[in-house]
Amino acid sequence: MSSSPQSVIVVPVFNAFEALDICLGSLLRTLPKAAKVLLADDASTDPRIPELLAQFKQGAKFSVEIARREKNLGFPANCNAAFVETGDSDVLLLNSDTVFTAGCLEKIIQCASSDDKIATVTPWSNNAEICSYPKFCENNPVPDNLDLLAEAAALLPNDKLPELPTAMGFCMWIRRAAIKQCGDFDVRTFGRGYGEENDFCRRVAAMGWRNVMCVNAYVAHGGSASFGPLGLGPGGDNLQRLLIRWPDYHEQVARFILEDPLRELREQFSANILGIQNKGPQGDLFGAMSL
Repeated sequence: MSSSPQSVIVVPVFNAFEALDICLGSLLRTLPKAAKVLLADDASTDPRIPELLAQFKQGAKFSVEIARREKNLGFPANCNAAFVETGDSDVLLLNSDTVFTAGCLEKIIQCASSDDKIATVTPWSNNAEICSYPKFCENNPVPDNLDLLAEAAALLPNDKLPELPTAMGFCMWIRRAAIKQCGDFDVRTFGRGYGEENDFCRRVAAMGWRNVMCVNAYVAHGGSASFGPLGLGPGGDNLQRLLIRWPDYHEQVARFILEDPLRELREQFSANILGIQNKGPQGDLFGAMSL
């Protein structure tokens, strides 16, 4: 085990003003002063975006850089450009439709630092497929009381590092050494987006790296705020390209779902929530909040 370089939070931005505003607000509330953030604006067409990013930079107590693309590159190419702009740092890719929680960055970095062969780390979320809570592999509503979930997750044992068949792209920590050895996102194959993070995870796994879950961190996720208007989503040509390259991908995911190695952790998560609630009023766990 060795200490990792500084991790830079990269927020790929393309319009989605309301969700982005919520996301950036959560970063202002929760990130430590030592944090570094890169806002990678992929030529947003919403005229409100530049001012929102500038206000965030001005109000932040931590380091913020803004990169504005001259033309829209698409998600994978935008991320690849951000990989270059962050130098030798590890990277935490954070979708603009997420809500960060206190202590999450530190917990993810601690998890990643426990093994030099960890290439990617994914936290819990309401909408993260195999890392979803409370219902496994479902798009659960965004919780109303995020502090409660963050506190309950923090009580889970941080020595448990479940192996994942793929990271979840909504909040995906990536070790720089894995990028250097295995390459960045495959823009030529996956174009404007979907499937590139799955392909990356299978490539690093083939080279002996690990894709793991950080069980004591939680990030809320609205889902497809930027890609929805573009008509991009699961399936289609990119899924076929992924399966041509990795024919056993569906089998690996199906095996993970069948074995469900996170079952006991979800049960403990729920028990932690009840234990916290029994100590005092916490409000409804899931409410009407939406991104």
